[in-house]
Amino acid sequence: MSLVNFGSINLDFVYRVQALVRPGETVQSLSLERFAGGKGFNQSLALARAGAEVRHVGSVGEDGRWLVEMLATEGVDIRNVEVVETPTGHAIIQVSARGENSILVHAGANRELSGSQLERACVDLGDGDWVLLQNETNAPEFVLAEASKRGFRVILNPSPLDSSLLDLPLDRVDTFLVNEVEGEALAGEADPDRVLGAMRKRFPAADIVLTRGEQGAAFSGRDGTSAYAGAESVEVIDTTGAGDTFAGFYLAALLSGANPQSALVAGCRAAAHCVSRPGAAPSIPRVSDL
Repeated sequence: MSLVNFGSINLDFVYRVQALVRPGETVQSLSLERFAGGKGFNQSLALARAGAEVRHVGSVGEDGRWLVEMLATEGVDIRNVEVVETPTGHAIIQVSARGENSILVHAGANRELSGSQLERACVDLGDGDWVLLQNETNAPEFVLAEASKRGFRVILNPSPLDSSLLDLPLDRVDTFLVNEVEGEALAGEADPDRVLGAMRKRFPAADIVLTRGEQGAAFSGRDGTSAYAGAESVEVIDTTGAGDTFAGFYLAALLSGANPQSALVAGCRAAAHCVSRPGAAPSIPRVSDL
């Protein structure tokens, strides 16, 4: 089986700061670096580095051709990535001395996926292929509609979560990958310890994976099964891309036949490696690193 990722491709501008900028405050950055990024890009990269067969569906501007070439070099199938006139999406990322981050995203070309491009990508899906969605492109509405017609499996990482996503037919999602903030918004439950249970009640037909940073990750299956894996203890340098790394390694493990417990462990181990290094894409490990 392979996974088809309808995902964003971004340029990440990472500013090192002593502390995250507060409203009305102006500060000098300590440094600036440019990285490849975007949740979709990071997750495709993580999937490929974890050994999965992955095809990416997305759009970039002329300034983003090198990002597409990077995906291809990593073994990602890029047949459904198009170059458009709109500039490539980008993110402005602050990273504090404590490793915390604050991210502002501009969609750019990520919102320019054409209907014909999306249709071709869905037609190309084979029996048993999985589909991965985030909310940084204009693909979720189309793909969720096609999922009900064609019956393919949809995994949703609802980030960034806004009203446009909440209005979609989320009952067509087979697996939710959420952090505590996203889980709270979807479940309507403010207590982190009760988010998973509340999501289980709202989406009884879906598998749910909840990541909780230093507290690890938990799984609740539609069949009543559950699993948990603790986070590994490391020195945190930069948390950017940790969730995407977890998603890639978790899904790659499932695709290879692992059970949810083993997949959670793989995701947490890869995420721990990620946060111990700077940047998003550069910090995503390979299987040999683990």
